[in-house]
Amino acid sequence: MGTRISNYSFDDRLDRLRKTKVRHAQRKVELLGPRDGDEQGNVALPLDQAIIVDAISGSGVPVKDMLLKGYEPETNHPSGGFFGAGIVGRNYRKLLEVHPTYIDPDSSMAGVYMVSFNSYRKPDWKPDYDYSHLHEDQERFGIDAGIGGLQHFCPDLKIGLDLGWGGLLDKVRKYREINSDTEFYDGLEDIILGMQDWIRRHGEEAARMAEDEPYREVKENLLAISEICLAQVNDPPVTFREACQWLTFFQAAAKMYNGSGEWGQLDELLRPFYDSDRMEGTLTDDEAIFHIACLLLSETAYIQLGGPDRDGNDLTSSVSYHVLEAIHRLKTPANIGVRVGPNVDPGLLKRGVEILLEDRMGFPKFIGDEQVIEGWMRNGYSIEDARTRVYSGCHWLAIPGREYALMDIIKIDFAMLFDTTFWEMIYGGEEKSVDILWEMFKENLMRAVEITAEGIDIHFEHMYKVFPELFLDLFCYGPLEKGLDASNGGVEFYHIGVDGASLANVADSFAAIRQRVEEEKRLGWDNMANHLKKNWSGADGERVRLMMKNIQRFGSGGSDADEWAARITDEFTRIVKEKPTPGGYQMVPGLFSWAKVVPFGKRLGATPDGRRAGDPLSHGPNPSPGFNTGKGGSPTQMVTSVAAVQPGYGNTAPLQIDIDPSLGDSEESIEKVEALIRSHFKMGGTMVNINVMNREMLEEAHRNPVDHPDLIVRVTGFSAYFSSLSQELRQYVVDRVINGD
Repeated sequence: MGTRISNYSFDDRLDRLRKTKVRHAQRKVELLGPRDGDEQGNVALPLDQAIIVDAISGSGVPVKDMLLKGYEPETNHPSGGFFGAGIVGRNYRKLLEVHPTYIDPDSSMAGVYMVSFNSYRKPDWKPDYDYSHLHEDQERFGIDAGIGGLQHFCPDLKIGLDLGWGGLLDKVRKYREINSDTEFYDGLEDIILGMQDWIRRHGEEAARMAEDEPYREVKENLLAISEICLAQVNDPPVTFREACQWLTFFQAAAKMYNGSGEWGQLDELLRPFYDSDRMEGTLTDDEAIFHIACLLLSETAYIQLGGPDRDGNDLTSSVSYHVLEAIHRLKTPANIGVRVGPNVDPGLLKRGVEILLEDRMGFPKFIGDEQVIEGWMRNGYSIEDARTRVYSGCHWLAIPGREYALMDIIKIDFAMLFDTTFWEMIYGGEEKSVDILWEMFKENLMRAVEITAEGIDIHFEHMYKVFPELFLDLFCYGPLEKGLDASNGGVEFYHIGVDGASLANVADSFAAIRQRVEEEKRLGWDNMANHLKKNWSGADGERVRLMMKNIQRFGSGGSDADEWAARITDEFTRIVKEKPTPGGYQMVPGLFSWAKVVPFGKRLGATPDGRRAGDPLSHGPNPSPGFNTGKGGSPTQMVTSVAAVQPGYGNTAPLQIDIDPSLGDSEESIEKVEALIRSHFKMGGTMVNINVMNREMLEEAHRNPVDHPDLIVRVTGFSAYFSSLSQELRQYVVDRVINGD
């Protein structure tokens, strides 16, 4: 079997795996440039197998991506694209059949992805389905319409864990005989056949590597990987390790297909395998933690720990704590959400806070159990169904396998809408006032929601013919049985998330105009408009800018700006919930900007809150950085202000708060952070993201990012290596931390 290796303990292997992860992240930046989004589990293709191509990032900015040499997709359209279930499935199978294998001898898991959906399919919308009649208003009102949006709903991976790929193939073939849409089932079958080939090749490669491996422990690990992979070509997993490996392959392939694939309630998915192995004496806790760490290393997927089942019973288990321990030992970016509520094990919150304060990496985050359940019930859902929604993305939850919602895709940028409204009033007539501006803003907001609703209907009318959700269809209840894609009536529940962005900029702008122009009369309407046109330049431009900025802003507590923030949120919520789309789809309001604070700001001129043209906008429901007259806002101010603007329908509006590490990780500090989290939820808050960040280190890392390759920050709903972000988004994080947001 070969000689023994002295440094093959779990800790040694995790240390090497962590360093490899950092090298992969650096390599991606070197080849493809910065990424203003989640730190993905993908690695760069070998250069002899790669073609560098232009793509669009998740935040909407041009980036570079990699196309795999040897992949030659079919096309069925003059644009060069491919549209429809049959050809989508065939092309994805072709991609998998030439996609490289990846096995790290230190890991107990095989498989990562190297090609993103941004690069292997273009264009992303079929030109025949024209919606140019909406473009003008979408641009005027700052609407990210979501037409052609992918995934952003949660599969139920218990389906795959129970059936395995062979069982899924049998299921597809069974329902092909029952239903008539052969193209749909052909696409699904090609997805599975491609997966089986890719998994088989991993098993064969691991066996080949084992033949040449001189060290006994490494050889045994490679042989175990080979055996598991070859079995999983057809069979469902049986052991805990096998379940982790199945989830690893799922995640890599789903990400490659269309950026999708979240694990959801990971602790409960793995618990039956853990309990079985522990009962049989074939699994130690250290082994379980190591396998989970290798799983988490494969992708920064969104995971919920704890929380209720349909009957309200808490799902917290030993596996919940092992997931926290795994990421604590691993120390790479993670997107783990801990459910917090009176019926959830309080020890889970405490352990989460301990790790947050000790590791200083921005995770886990925390979800208000009662608040999201009660909010979702306001949409007409039963308490049982509302309880089953799990954390599945930056700020959203979903019912696994039963719900299609496009959460976190559609955005209405309040700041752009305000800017459009402001200039319409300035140029539109003689009479100008804040009251008139507000009435016009409400009218434009209503029109923006109407345009958004029309776009949603266009998406539903055509999406299944453009790029169906074949991969996630396999793990939902209904698509295979009905022969319908999840975007085309295949699942049980349909509602669409619609997020408002840049709330603080608009609330502060209304309040600044009211105070400085109308009440104090220190500035006239036309004079202020000229300053905005000139971006606060000129003899007294900076003085006027500071005058407009230095009011009691949203977040200060009890101010006019706080009232404006609540008024805007209430009006937005009312309009979104007032009626469904013309096609009958329910919309759900939220407040979230994701990483779009930078691109949204770049397209916008100066605003009356003292912001300069091109500067980033405020994030989601949070006050703008420096809201507390340039000083750091107190935790009480942040907790109170964000809780006061919750839309209240289960689509979260997360609190983002940054804590100085001088707080420490003493028992007293842990209790203070727990109290902050519980207080926010008691006030009606829904989600809490916390960074524990040293300001001096952050500034140094911004100046010299290559010297701090392993610094991790929670940017918004996601965490990432700080050095992998663009200079603009790094600056935004620095400003937010330094200015006390």
